[in-house]
Amino acid sequence: MAKKRTPGLYKRKGVWHIDKQLFGQRFCESTGAASLAEAELVLAKRIEEIRQLRIFGVRPIHTFDEAAKKYVSVKKSKISIRKDIKELKRLHDYLANEPLEAIHMGNVALVRFIESRREEGVKNRTLNYALQVLRHLLKLAAEEWRDEKGNAWLLQAPKIKLLPLHDARKPRPISWEEQKRFFIELPPLLREMALFAVNTGCRDQEICQLQWQWEVPVSELDTSVFILPGWYHREDSRLVKFTKNGEDRLVVLNKVAKAVVDRQRGNHCRYVFAHRRQGEMRPYYSMNNTGWQSARKRVGIADIRVHDLRHTFGRRLRSAGVNYEDRQDLLGHKSERITTHYSSAEISDLISAVNLICESRTSAPTLTVLRGLTVSPAKLPQGSWK
Repeated sequence: MAKKRTPGLYKRKGVWHIDKQLFGQRFCESTGAASLAEAELVLAKRIEEIRQLRIFGVRPIHTFDEAAKKYVSVKKSKISIRKDIKELKRLHDYLANEPLEAIHMGNVALVRFIESRREEGVKNRTLNYALQVLRHLLKLAAEEWRDEKGNAWLLQAPKIKLLPLHDARKPRPISWEEQKRFFIELPPLLREMALFAVNTGCRDQEICQLQWQWEVPVSELDTSVFILPGWYHREDSRLVKFTKNGEDRLVVLNKVAKAVVDRQRGNHCRYVFAHRRQGEMRPYYSMNNTGWQSARKRVGIADIRVHDLRHTFGRRLRSAGVNYEDRQDLLGHKSERITTHYSSAEISDLISAVNLICESRTSAPTLTVLRGLTVSPAKLPQGSWK
């Protein structure tokens, strides 16, 4: 005889959900389980938690696993949610059943996570991203998330300290020779995006999400510029931060960048850079994709990052003798000046400045990148490091 379904559980899209009335109040939520047996255990646990809370006023204990699922649910429209999910999955392997109250910098499981990632060769900057996601999750649990009685999931968010960046990688501009070797190996659209990056100094997100509506024609100069918004409304109407400092940014196009933009016209109605995936034109999530990583391996330059193109742009401007104030404007650095209000003459000067770094110019300055050999103190002769 088939087992009857437990009251209060129903299956939707392969996952069991709870819909039950307890103590005069209805509560509905997903169990996250595909099997009935597992869903029944989740239901029994929730019933006991609610009973303890109603009768004895006992605050239910929430685990990292529960908090991670809720975090993904409430932050699903975040631009970097995929990256957050990746880090949450890594943390889940160590903290899955840990109560939120027990998660802090001295937690044995969290210490193991940090040590394990370091053994994999991960630097503190990358580790800090995972710790930032964890810190934000705990802050939400303490300040925003509430149970059925209005109690916070967590009484107080523990302090999650970020790790010192003593192992941070220094800026690594690329030479013209490296650029030629590397760019030719990139897929066509990624090559165009890389050319745009090294000639404008734009960041990864600014290029991947670049939109036609931000293009502003400058008829007097027979060209156009882009005004990137510090914040903008996404398709889901959510307001998100776009530029790093949250301020509008002027992007001036030299001859190379303008040619790249002109080649993209008509490919997509909204995004400047879009590729076909599953029959639909859409933007890249990041330039640091498999195409980028495969090209690095083929060329044998494994340490080129997307952000290095921005460093290259800045170094080439300096090498060309572009003054500090103009470099600030062209790189979108924070400034006391109103950096999106320019006269045609000022824009003309900036265009002239960025045209100095076009490879096609016979007078383009040669950027010689000098790199030192880093040797740890342990490998030096005794006493030589002092």
